[in-house]
Parts: sequence; C-alpha cells; structure tokens
Amino acid sequence: MAKSQQANPELKDVLNQLWQLDTNRLKPGTDYIISLQGKAGYVAQGSNSARDKASAPLFKYVNEDKLKSIKTYAYFISLLDNYEMSTGVSETVTTEELKENRLFIDAIAETSVMKCAHKYLVKKGKSPVDPAQFKKQLYDIWFRLYHRDRSGGEDSCGFEHVFVGETKFGKEIMGLHNWVHFYLQEKLGNVDYKGYKARDNKDTPDEDDHVLNLQFSWKGLVKPVGSSFIGVSPEFEVAVFTIIFLMSTEKMTSVVVKVDEYLLELTVYRHGGSIGTSFPKLLSSNNRDL
Repeated sequence: MAKSQQANPELKDVLNQLWQLDTNRLKPGTDYIISLQGKAGYVAQGSNSARDKASAPLFKYVNEDKLKSIKTYAYFISLLDNYEMSTGVSETVTTEELKENRLFIDAIAETSVMKCAHKYLVKKGKSPVDPAQFKKQLYDIWFRLYHRDRSGGEDSCGFEHVFVGETKFGKEIMGLHNWVHFYLQEKLGNVDYKGYKARDNKDTPDEDDHVLNLQFSWKGLVKPVGSSFIGVSPEFEVAVFTIIFLMSTEKMTSVVVKVDEYLLELTVYRHGGSIGTSFPKLLSSNNRDL
C-alpha cells in the first residue's frame, strides 16, 4: 500500500482551483448550521455501543430550497434510494435508475468544477478529450457494479459505498462519507450523531469548517470514526476523488494537501477500474500552526 505523501504542487494547485470554482458550495451559518457538541469517545470497530456526546442532531438547519433548485444536488439526491444497504445482496438496476445515473453525470459534467478536472486529466494523459468519453469514464469509475462481498452477486459500486453507505454482514457500517445523505438520514431518524472526533487542538473542528471527522450510528450500527466534507457540492467531491484515483495505480493512495485553509489527508482505494472507497480526513484547519 502507498503511504500518505505530500501532494505535488501541481496537484495542490488543481485541487485549490476546484475549491475556488465550487460556486454550488453551501455557506456555513447561512445555508446550513451544524452543532458540534461533545467530543466522541473511543469505540472499537464492530462494537455497536457508543456513549452519545451529542444530544442534538449535527445539522440544526439546511436550506433545502438550494438542495432542490441546484441541479447537481437534486440529481444527486434522486440516486440515494437506488441501492441495497447490505453487501452480498445483488443490486438490481432499473432503466429509471440508469437514467438517473446519467442525468447526474451530465449535470456535474456541465459545471466549472468538473470542466477544470477534465482539462487537468486530459493534460496529464489520464482522460479522453471527448466530453462524451470522459462521461463514460466517470460512469465506470463511480457507477459500474462490482463484487464487494465475494459470496454474492454484483453488490456495490463506488457511488454507493462513498456517498450512500453500506453494511457488512449486518454488523458494520462502510462508507457513508457524504453530508447531504447524512443530513437526510438524520432528518428521518436513521442517523444519530454521537460527537466529533479529534486527537488534539489541530484537528478540533469549528462549526464553519467544511470538513469533519465524526462518530455516528446508522440504523443501529455504529461508525467509530467517519469523515466527510460538509457543505461542498457533489461535483466537487466527484472531481477531487476522480483526480486522485486516476493519477495513481496503487491499491490505496493517500495524499496530504492544503486545500483552502484545511490541511487534509485525501484517501482513495481502488477496486479494479472503479473506486472502492474515498474520503477526506481533517488534519488541521483555520490556519492553525501545522
């Protein structure tokens, strides 16, 4: 496995360009309000009891009008109910769901964020110049089904794992690194936020931070440590992790990079020609001493 490495200046530059171009990112304190509450304690992987250090939900408010009116969010949300929660259970993809996948890819491909990512990947020889071929490449990376649990059929894909989340043997949460899905599941009562995760004052978050390490339960199962961008657009996340995925052939790639005021560790696991998982981890924020 590749160890975490400092991102090269060129990669740092393009990721910061994506950040600048992410005009669909929601503004903390205005478009959404989070409540960090207490610091979560240690929970062993596979244990489903966690002391709740947050009596209230993580999200106090989200401007749902923006989630409905901004096309990429609206199409993203339409995808969230398309998957079986448990690995080992084959996915059945309907014609309607295939159409939803393509509408989402079409919508993100039109954004400045994804156009910038495409231009960079073409320059690096990692993506085809033709926009239609690039969209097919994105589709294969994020939506092509594969076997995560060898005992079953094609039960997973990158999009499902990263953004929707899955359970392993009904005992363990995998993935679920997306703030919109987290918010919607919390609103339904399926997610219970347990508190933020931090080792020291460098990765202790603020309520206006756009990255959070956290602990939560989902439908009764506990995720001891999770991490997610907060407020960023779907196209930003897809662009960032697509670039990291395509710029490496390692099974696991982890880069440390300063994006805006955040020192992040961005990790991508490969599953053949698709993404197995990808997630950000906050190392430091708000220009604290690194």
